[in-house]
Amino acid sequence: MENVIQELRDREVGKVLEQEPLANHTTMKIGGPADILIIPNRVEAVKDIMDIVKKHDLPWTVIGRGSNLLVLDEGIRGVVIKLGAGLDHLEIDGDQVTVGGGYSVVRLATSMSKKGMSGLEFAAGIPGSIGGAVYMNAGAHGSDMSEILVKARILFEDGTIEWLTNEEMDFSYRTSVLQKKRPGVCLEAILKLEQKEREAITAQMQQNKDYRKNTQPYSSPCAGSIFRNPLPDHAGNLVEKAGLKGYQIGGAKVSEMHGNFIVNAGGATAKDVLDLIEYVKKTIREQYDVDMHTEVEIIGGNR
Repeated sequence: MENVIQELRDREVGKVLEQEPLANHTTMKIGGPADILIIPNRVEAVKDIMDIVKKHDLPWTVIGRGSNLLVLDEGIRGVVIKLGAGLDHLEIDGDQVTVGGGYSVVRLATSMSKKGMSGLEFAAGIPGSIGGAVYMNAGAHGSDMSEILVKARILFEDGTIEWLTNEEMDFSYRTSVLQKKRPGVCLEAILKLEQKEREAITAQMQQNKDYRKNTQPYSSPCAGSIFRNPLPDHAGNLVEKAGLKGYQIGGAKVSEMHGNFIVNAGGATAKDVLDLIEYVKKTIREQYDVDMHTEVEIIGGNR
């Protein structure tokens, strides 16, 4: 790996770290090491990184701010590209916003509200990056990314980069074409917002933030919602009815505040979390004949 690391540093692609614990880069504070972790310093650097990855035939993975993510204890082999500070550019042109995949969702929603630009109120309090939000069609309070995305610049598995329109993203509930037919990662996005009264936007955002603060355990290390809602029911409601709030395996615990959250109560491993997920699935299936499907993305090991 030394020659790969040297090539990456010679190309000045950004920060390059070896055997970096991914627990340092996830909101759940769980995850084994990455062989190589790169934090690109610009969008163009991603192309340079992919050239080197393909040259050496290395496996690669992309992460954002580490929310909605469970990295296994074995870590991730090959190269992990973290979209962060180098991909957090922002340009505003009328009612359209071009934003880097590493830009914080919360930061963008707050910034736009101060400019009287509406459309991101639903995102108030949602942790994570724009790239991750586009990838999974993040949403809340009756809206999601599909409502505001014009097009997204995507890095595909073969290393090619192209723009996809909203229609081509094939959005549905908490998913997109990037998870299904065309695996890829959002490097930047163009969003369409609209001008409204700043006070009304701010009030709606504050209401949404207060709701999250009062009902979800974001003050504890967690990955956000663990399960997709088995509509018309809600995952948290089923977990609560099954009496599983507070249930714990190792350091992983079902939140007592919200049934669809698993928190790291101290020293939790990914195995603890996976065992707890399976226990919850089994219990809900037995009691309510409902199959629960994870919303959190599980990566690493042999996956």
